[in-house]
Amino acid sequence: MKPFILFGSSIVIVFILISVVASINKKDEIPQKHLEVVLRDIGHQLLLSAKDSSSRVLPVKQLNENTYQIFFQKDFGFISDTLINVVQRTFQKNALASNYIVSLKNCKPKETVFAFEINSQAGDLKPCRGRKLEVGCYAIEIEFFRKTTFNYFLLLPLVIPFSVIGFYVKTKFRKEKEKVSIPDNNDYLQLGNFRFYADNNILKTEDKSITLSEKETKALKIFAENINQVVEREKLIKEIWEDNGLVVISRNVDVLVSKLRKKLTDDHSIKFINVPGRGYKFIIE
Repeated sequence: MKPFILFGSSIVIVFILISVVASINKKDEIPQKHLEVVLRDIGHQLLLSAKDSSSRVLPVKQLNENTYQIFFQKDFGFISDTLINVVQRTFQKNALASNYIVSLKNCKPKETVFAFEINSQAGDLKPCRGRKLEVGCYAIEIEFFRKTTFNYFLLLPLVIPFSVIGFYVKTKFRKEKEKVSIPDNNDYLQLGNFRFYADNNILKTEDKSITLSEKETKALKIFAENINQVVEREKLIKEIWEDNGLVVISRNVDVLVSKLRKKLTDDHSIKFINVPGRGYKFIIE
């Protein structure tokens, strides 16, 4: 294929993509003033549940397009279930949102002490229910998952140029993509039928190589060092995310393990066993 044909197809794709993006119409946008009133009402109900009917809910702060924070005048304490129930009840009453994450943070040092997710598609996550949160300075952070509408028929014109370019790329680079550069040494861990090159983020069998992300490599290395032992969720969260200054929820661990399962699926002797309330056990039979 001539290079100018590929270039011309790319230009066509760019213009089509611009048209597609321009055609996306957002819906279910929440009026700003109405949203602030609803969020302040959540703060008000939470204070009432803590038997505080005099202190104020401070002005709601918008952190970005989809994230808001609720602040309070005074310290207070409550049970985690109260926050879950108040938010869900208020949002349902106002038909405000059905997909969002709520994080309760300390004012200082701004650490997440409790979080939950309401997701109509992936399912709700409500860890740490029933815990009593001691009196302290808290801020509630709510992130909404916005819905968009998209006309998929607009993608039809992309089929031909993408097919042409995809065939060209596949033909030209097939051999290069099948070959992954591996140092000619024995610096690897044998995991079932796989050779695990942790320094290179690569899993290799006799007939193929699989590239891992940095987080996948860290997780698999931890599991490989603890074969047939339970690896606590807290250990994974700390060593993979928190040591790098990131705060995540337990669901991130589940997603990461799911990705590793898929990449190791060719060897049926390798299993990740979920240990409820603790973590995962990495088994090689």
